[in-house]
Amino acid sequence: MESVDLGHSPEHSIIVCIRCPGRRAIDGNPGLRLISMLNAVLDGEPGRRFHIAEADCMAGCDRPLTVAYTAGGKASYLFGDIDSDRDAPHLIDFAHLYHGLPNGWCREGERPLGLAGKTLARIPAVLAARVA
Repeated sequence: MESVDLGHSPEHSIIVCIRCPGRRAIDGNPGLRLISMLNAVLDGEPGRRFHIAEADCMAGCDRPLTVAYTAGGKASYLFGDIDSDRDAPHLIDFAHLYHGLPNGWCREGERPLGLAGKTLARIPAVLAARVA
């Protein structure tokens, strides 16, 4: 697991499924390949922070490869049908967009065009419980 400094609290994370099989025999492990690709680009961006992690499974098996974006106090996103080679630039563009969103909320039309139709879930931010 690598950390990339995106300089914004709360910490932002990109989580990539490593169990999803490749769609072609030559794919190897597309999740691990995607993590390497994200690190190669995001690691070179000074003043930013994203934690890039792997997950054994995110239950998106019908639409592999799955990738999640999450940060404290922000809506989280789960994308599926990701092609590690074709979609890496779109995922990087979304990382920049997501980082700048105060509450993480954006409409499909605001997300990179390459991710159109690939949103599996937008999960609202967890609200802190009020103790009376």
